[in-house]
Amino acid sequence: MSICCGVPILESVYCLACARWVWLKCLYTAGRESENWGLATAEEFEPIPRFCRLILSVYEDDLRNPVWAPPGGYGMNPDWVILRKDYEETLGRVPPYIVYLDHDHSDIILVLRGLNMAKESDYAVLLDNKLGQAKFDGGYVHNGLLKAAEWLFDTECEFLRELVMKNPNYTLTFVGHSLGSGVVALLTLVAVQNRSKLGIVERRKIRCYATAPARCMSLNLAVRYADVINSVVLQDDFLPRTTTSLKDLFKFFFCLPCILCVTCLTDTCTLQERMLTDPRRLYAPGRLYHIVERKPFRTGRFPPVVRTAVPVDGRFEHVVLSCNVMSDHAIVWIERESQIAFNIMMERDRIMDVPVKQRMERKESLDREHSQEYEAALRRAIALDIPHAYSSSPYGTFTLIEPEQAENSGRLSGGSPSEPLKKRSESWDDFVERLFDVDESGNMMIKKS
Repeated sequence: MSICCGVPILESVYCLACARWVWLKCLYTAGRESENWGLATAEEFEPIPRFCRLILSVYEDDLRNPVWAPPGGYGMNPDWVILRKDYEETLGRVPPYIVYLDHDHSDIILVLRGLNMAKESDYAVLLDNKLGQAKFDGGYVHNGLLKAAEWLFDTECEFLRELVMKNPNYTLTFVGHSLGSGVVALLTLVAVQNRSKLGIVERRKIRCYATAPARCMSLNLAVRYADVINSVVLQDDFLPRTTTSLKDLFKFFFCLPCILCVTCLTDTCTLQERMLTDPRRLYAPGRLYHIVERKPFRTGRFPPVVRTAVPVDGRFEHVVLSCNVMSDHAIVWIERESQIAFNIMMERDRIMDVPVKQRMERKESLDREHSQEYEAALRRAIALDIPHAYSSSPYGTFTLIEPEQAENSGRLSGGSPSEPLKKRSESWDDFVERLFDVDESGNMMIKKS
């Protein structure tokens, strides 16, 4: 009898706990994730609105007579589009793309469009996500997106190599949106690992801008390649936060609140430490640029603020319950808000009034700050025991090696790159025996050799 009396009390406690969880989830806003990040500067954010317009241009059938041009046009020269392929030419392996030779900015740009809701081939790429089966450079990546990236690299490698050889001072940039962002992010990984095939020596000559990116690589890769990959997220965009499989996402596509609630429940019941140390869990790639334009309990859009960082924990881990999760994914809105944000930065910094010499010094200091933040993120990943996260040694007496070289050296030495240094170091007795000898009288002396 006493047990039956306690059942209503347990039900009341359970209902209160559920109500509290729903209340906290409804109050969770996208700005909370990046509230401690630094503000982006006009110098680093300048390419993003321009690349968004390039993505929009892929949707046009005739760039000389555009139909969907944003205010001010695409800002590009149609004569500089030197390659264009649609679904028939790509055989459905990747979305349509163009190669644009930007002489104004000394850049060779490969641009991919986003998901086409009417094409089954695009769904096939996204749904081919065999968890734990696609390994790359010590980490895990989305299986379908990796296949698409490898096909695109094999198809256009020789063409891009010719452009690089003809324009040795140009950078090679990969740009994409939604489905295309996942493809270009993994294409960047493939290109960095095969720089010799492209005729590129320096790693920094390759870069990527993934707009509204899919979660396509494990945390160790997302942090290690943050020096060449940049991701742009507008406020509440659902795709960089969707931790469930894309198969389930499109299964519940017509009931988005269901998938959002299931995702929120899964994230709430999963320990943060377990999420970070799971080597197969996928994340948004590279350095993140978060455009925040709405405030809690306020209607309408405010002047956008752009925050940037290379986060390790708290990397868009929770889905935001918002009516804008779909609209914030649209490239039209991302282009519009990024351009407004850039105009605000220009007015605030008065960049046009800065002398050329000071502008160059500012660019150098910005690169130095990004490098320091990148190294700090790698150290943070190592501190959290994230598998295969490692950085080059900070000591000047050691040779600085790139991540792929460290991966190979770790494999050859018999230890993983993420293994702590003290575990791979020799013992004190071995060190003494290697440097010293013992003479006949029992005294220790340094070896002459």
